[in-house]
Amino acid sequence: MSFDNHPGARSPGPIVLDALALDKLRELDPTGTHGVVLRVLRAYEQSLSRLLGELAAVRQTRDLETVARVAHTLKSSSASVGALALSKRCALAERMARTADATALDGELDSLLHEGALALDAVRAMLQP
Repeated sequence: MSFDNHPGARSPGPIVLDALALDKLRELDPTGTHGVVLRVLRAYEQSLSRLLGELAAVRQTRDLETVARVAHTLKSSSASVGALALSKRCALAERMARTADATALDGELDSLLHEGALALDAVRAMLQP
């Protein structure tokens, strides 16, 4: 059975990934023969894991440039796989970092890292055989 047609692929636990966004990815490879969804999710998992680690590392130093760059990168990739809550958190964190609102950014980064962990868990659940 291909990944794209796996019955559990839509419900990785708590709803963290938007089903409509995942359906749009599936439309790119309706039969699943090219494994588009699987490849996209694997790439996203690797990127998300790396970028969350980068955000956690710069959280204490309040490196606003790095926060803005990472949040911007995660914003669009998260939206494309349906991690819409994470994408919204990223947009807010990016905006705060670009306006140098470091004090308010602390709490937002905590929320972003938490939402990122939920998204990472959801993607990993979808990648399970």
